[in-house]
Amino acid sequence: MRAFGLAIAGVLGMATPVTTGAMEIESFWEYSDPAGSETRFRAALANAQGDERLEVLTQVARTYSLRKRFDDAHKLLDEIEPQLAAAGPRPQVRYLLERGRTFNSAGDPARARELFAAAWEQGRAAGIEGLAVDAAHMVAITHSGTAEAIPWNERGLALARASNDAKARALIPAMLNNSAWDLHDLGRYAEALPVFEEALREWIARGKPQQIRIAKWSVARCMRSLGRHREALELQRTLEKEYAAAGESTRDVLDEIAANEAALAKPPGR
Repeated sequence: MRAFGLAIAGVLGMATPVTTGAMEIESFWEYSDPAGSETRFRAALANAQGDERLEVLTQVARTYSLRKRFDDAHKLLDEIEPQLAAAGPRPQVRYLLERGRTFNSAGDPARARELFAAAWEQGRAAGIEGLAVDAAHMVAITHSGTAEAIPWNERGLALARASNDAKARALIPAMLNNSAWDLHDLGRYAEALPVFEEALREWIARGKPQQIRIAKWSVARCMRSLGRHREALELQRTLEKEYAAAGESTRDVLDEIAANEAALAKPPGR
């Protein structure tokens, strides 16, 4: 249950508005509905000019990549690219991010990584902390499950925690979640658990019910890896009730309950 596709606040719902000039570009996003998001971005183009218009167009490209329309995304980014020489840093960084996301989603993380790293450097240099943190987060995703991912999440987290930028701070729980899973994938369970727990606290502070449940599942899953089966089982049973109260169910919770029950049923020493 990583946060790979989450990447910003407002996952599975409208994003938290983040002011970028006169237009709150993030407020047009609903990541579970890229087609609907495209409609809002295209409507916004009627009142957008200059750098703001280029930023909006990069987000239209992102709606394409989310729908696996990679050729359409690259075509639009190709149209944007020659206009960047006369543009400010924001559309330049957004262009790098969306070109990188398009490559990454199409299965070319190495090519994407170079673009994300450039976005990180340019975003920091220009003081665009939200986009810089997004870039660090994306570099880490290209290194998913490896030791190389961890320092990139740490860089992004350090900048986000010190920032007043809403977009930067919105990425904190997703980066914590991803960093915890990287540690877990490396077998570093004792290090991963407190990071999972911190991610849970961050989601609770943001009042995001679905993300809170996913974070609770992740904490319990890590406890199972640590051999703390009774605690993990108790958490998963509580979570099963929470899903039921919300009118939902998830196979992941039931699978974890079964795994912990099986571990506890084994005779000692086996």
